[in-house]
Parts: sequence; structure tokens; C-alpha cells
Amino acid sequence: MAPPMYQTIADDLKGKIESGELPAGEQIPTEGSLQESYKASRNTIRDAIKQLVSLGLVQTRPGQGTFVVGTVDPFVTTLSAPAGSGFGGGEGATYLSQVGEQHRKARSSEPRVEVQVPAQEVALRLRIASDGQVVSRHQERYIDEVPWSLQTSFYPMEFALKAPRLLMAGDIEEGVMRYLETAEGIKQVGYRDWITARTADTNEQVFFGIAAHATVFEIFRTAFDDTGRPLRVTVTIFPADRNQFIVNVGNVPDPQYDLPAPENQADARDSPA
Repeated sequence: MAPPMYQTIADDLKGKIESGELPAGEQIPTEGSLQESYKASRNTIRDAIKQLVSLGLVQTRPGQGTFVVGTVDPFVTTLSAPAGSGFGGGEGATYLSQVGEQHRKARSSEPRVEVQVPAQEVALRLRIASDGQVVSRHQERYIDEVPWSLQTSFYPMEFALKAPRLLMAGDIEEGVMRYLETAEGIKQVGYRDWITARTADTNEQVFFGIAAHATVFEIFRTAFDDTGRPLRVTVTIFPADRNQFIVNVGNVPDPQYDLPAPENQADARDSPA
């Protein structure tokens, strides 16, 4: 018994993807073009594309079309902080260091700075009035020039009165919390990460180049001083297709990102790094 028409079309397109005729990142022909090429109805073409989506071979981007999915090398972020540091992975210098340890290249956009009334979920975490104002600092972040995460930090407006660089649209090289410690004596001693998974919104779909049904992790990091006062809320969006996380508890060795040398290469293995 012959397979249904949509399966035949899906198999043909699958072969073109696997052979490289349709390479990673390439937009596949439009539904109209596929209808003409395969002499099939629109519903049949759509069923074929659904089959390719279910196999993880293509993704449909709202308003753009359907694209061949590229191979993604996931990045592993250690969320937990070294004992006593109060600072963890996924931010600032720690983020850059972790990317470098995995032999990858990190880049962030210039911070976009705004004064705004925050969303309720941010106001509650900062323990400020629902109509209170905050300073937000937003960055788009890339690894190996691939869009990797979106990060926005929110600070109580009162901090900017004594620390004006908080309002400047540019990097604070020593890090915002180090700067606030110097300028105002505000010291972060710990943080809480609250992690949820949800469907990407339209802006995230466009920035990350992911499908409408794709999943993202949303991490709310609330930082505290030694009195338990919340100092900031940092919200980071990580697409699930390219991110993994580690949380360390207790005395554990650092993750290893290099495979050990083969046993028959003892001279290379025993040489100092």
C-alpha cells in the first residue's frame, strides 16, 4: 500500500535536508511553490510540513516562513554561586568567564536603560509599590554570534540618586553591583533563582529565530543584602533548544569541558597545561 501523499512529500524534503540540498538556516519553498512542485493541495503540504516539524528538521517562524533547523551546540550555565560570593552564573563577568571556559565567544549589546513602572511580578519581588519606579537595564546576548539570551535587570529608583551611572546607557565595567557597593555601600550577599518554562512570545520568536510553539526558560533572580532587603531583580530568557543548567550543592569539582586525552597519549596527558 502506497504511503499517503503528505508522507511522500515529507520524505522527499527530509532527503533534501539530510543531503544538504536544503542547508541549515535555509528557508524551504513557500506553500504555494510546494503545491506547484508536488501537484498537491495546501492541506497536504501543511501536513508534510507538520511532519518535518515533529521530526525537529524545520521550524516555522511567524511572518517569516519555514526554515531548516541548524545543529545547536548547547551552552551550560552554572546558576549556583561559589560559597560566600553572593554572585552566580549567567551574569556579567561570571557569564563571560563561563562562556570562555567552554571555548565559546560571548557578546552583549549595549545596555538599553529605561525608567519605568515595573510589571507586578517585578514590583512584588523588589517589595516596592505597584506604581513605584525602577531603573531597567536590558541586553541582548550572543554566543558565537548566535542569539542566546535576553537579560533585563531592575533596580529601585532610589539607587540612581546616589549612583548616577546606573542611568547611563553603557557598560559598567566593574559590574553594577560592585559599583553600587562602592557608591552606596549596597552589598549583595545572595540571591534566589525562580525558574519557569513557557512558550516564547512573538518578540522572543523573532530574536531567537525559534518556532511559535518553542519553549523558553524564564529565570527571575532576586538579589539580597545581609538584612534580606531585595536589591535587584534580573530576568533572563533562555531558549530551551540551546541552554542547559547546573546547580551545585556542597563541595563539588568544577565541570570539565575538555575530554581527557586517550590513554595511548600518556606523554601529552602528563604534560602540564
